[in-house]
Amino acid sequence: MTSTRRVKTAVAAAGISSFALLYAPQPVLPQLAAQYHLDPGGAALAISVATGALAVAVLPIAALSEVVGRRPVILTSVTASVVFGLLVPLMPTYPALLVVRALQGVAIAGFPGVAAAYLAERLGRAGVAAAVGAMIAGNTIGGMLGRLASGFTEGPFGWRGALFVVAGVGAACSAVTVATLPPSPRPRGSSVTRGLLTALSRPVLLAQYAVALLAMGSFVALYNAAGFRLTGSPLNLSPAIASLVFLAYATGSVSSAAAGRLVARLGRRRALTGALVLTAAGAALTLPDALPLVIAGFLLLTCAFFAAHAVANGWAAAEAPEEARGQVGGTYTASYYLGSSIGGAAGAWVYGHAGWPWLVAAVALWLLLAIAAVGAGTRARVGRQELVSAG
Repeated sequence: MTSTRRVKTAVAAAGISSFALLYAPQPVLPQLAAQYHLDPGGAALAISVATGALAVAVLPIAALSEVVGRRPVILTSVTASVVFGLLVPLMPTYPALLVVRALQGVAIAGFPGVAAAYLAERLGRAGVAAAVGAMIAGNTIGGMLGRLASGFTEGPFGWRGALFVVAGVGAACSAVTVATLPPSPRPRGSSVTRGLLTALSRPVLLAQYAVALLAMGSFVALYNAAGFRLTGSPLNLSPAIASLVFLAYATGSVSSAAAGRLVARLGRRRALTGALVLTAAGAALTLPDALPLVIAGFLLLTCAFFAAHAVANGWAAAEAPEEARGQVGGTYTASYYLGSSIGGAAGAWVYGHAGWPWLVAAVALWLLLAIAAVGAGTRARVGRQELVSAG
């Protein structure tokens, strides 16, 4: 196996493990709500505490990777996240489950927080866009696999058994990563503070963080409420059938892998803006109480969201100065999962108190703000280039 293929195999396996574990409880949120007498917002905390903890932990872990290297952080991350995945279904109370989910979020943070920097150092600037797209494709497969596994096994095994099944999948994938991940060049030990200031000072990077925050918040808000909408009146699907909505992730793996070609044809700004517009259009398609339209809406919004994420993540990685790669990757990831935590919880609250149409309206507003951020960041970048040229 060539070095490049080993990198892709190892990172894809890490992505499958991390994202299967992170979102495994999503299809069984209605069952958690029933067992612990929770409303949709309370049940959604099983997702939000993990993604929130991930968002808080990712920058310190990215800084640590500047000292110890990217590979040890990734290997520790995939191993520890499986251990916590095995502990989650053993927790006797909901507060205890939330504590372990938070710890699992911290553990998972080591992979997405440093993966883009690892790929840039291992494969070089020229290959990072395609590599990031391939990585995100693996992440989407993991998210889909974890959700489908828990959704389909909840019936025969209960929600606890379903989470054990996903932990087993994560363990197998983590073993592949441990066996195949090549070392990367050691970071040059640049100032963490200076790198963070650089990561937070460039408008074009700030725009990508805004996209990560707002688009991911929109996406998770819709999927957190999807189980309640599909299993409730008037659609009344069984939990196993409702979990089939996560097959839409297959479209995301295709669109994220194709993001590099999309950028080459349209340019980053048009590709990203178009993907965000299509995400909003997909959300709007889910408004009627007609199952074919709901399915078509989830297919479109999932495909478009992952294209947007791949473009924004690759854009941030390409624009990151060498001395700030870890901090840029960490800040993007922190924004992404902060969006997941806040948007997921807020969206579940909106759905629980006002219904699906108001949730779609909130998501449309968030996506509109993301589009505005892309425009503002791009204009600021062009203006700065013109000033430099004039000088």
